[in-house]
Amino acid sequence: MVDTEQQEGTVQVQGLSLFFREARPGGGQAARFSVLLLHGIRFSSETWQNLGTLRRLAQAGYRAVAVDLPGLGRSKEAAAPAPLGELVPAGFLAALVEALALGPPVVISPSMSGMYSLPFLTAPGSQLRGYVPVAPICTDKISAADYASVKIPALIVYGDQDPMGQSSFEHLKQLPNHRVLVMKGAGHPCYLDKPEEWHTELLSFLQGLA
Repeated sequence: MVDTEQQEGTVQVQGLSLFFREARPGGGQAARFSVLLLHGIRFSSETWQNLGTLRRLAQAGYRAVAVDLPGLGRSKEAAAPAPLGELVPAGFLAALVEALALGPPVVISPSMSGMYSLPFLTAPGSQLRGYVPVAPICTDKISAADYASVKIPALIVYGDQDPMGQSSFEHLKQLPNHRVLVMKGAGHPCYLDKPEEWHTELLSFLQGLA
């Protein structure tokens, strides 16, 4: 079993103080690359800690950072940069990635966090290694041309009991370089319903990235 190192702290992003949790390989081992985990509106970075995703990623050799988005979790005092459901300019996540020295990361983006990740994904010259959308919102606010411009690999994930996941897939399937994981019997936070399947398939996807 690979040792891991974990820490938590805050980072300043465009004048906002955001809380984050981080896990990385221990013993001086260099991480392969970074994975940034976002979250849905009822969740936070604690979700990824409790589920074991941060630890599993670090054990597999990745630097995993889960952030509490503005106004949520332990970033409650930070005002959200846009109303719920409105796209947040790509510069916000770009500034977060730069402040944490993550780039280029893989971004895991469930539900509400789509308003943050989708503009970053489709921005010209975006510094991303891979994208894992989990039934994100705002997929209908991205044009077909912008989807087509994304060349990085994507793993589209949703539960077959989640209507939001199926409707978001209708837009996300326009990403040219994608594969799909449909979790049988799982709802909107499908990673909570099927954690072992989630971790297995996520690690398989990450191992396929350069």
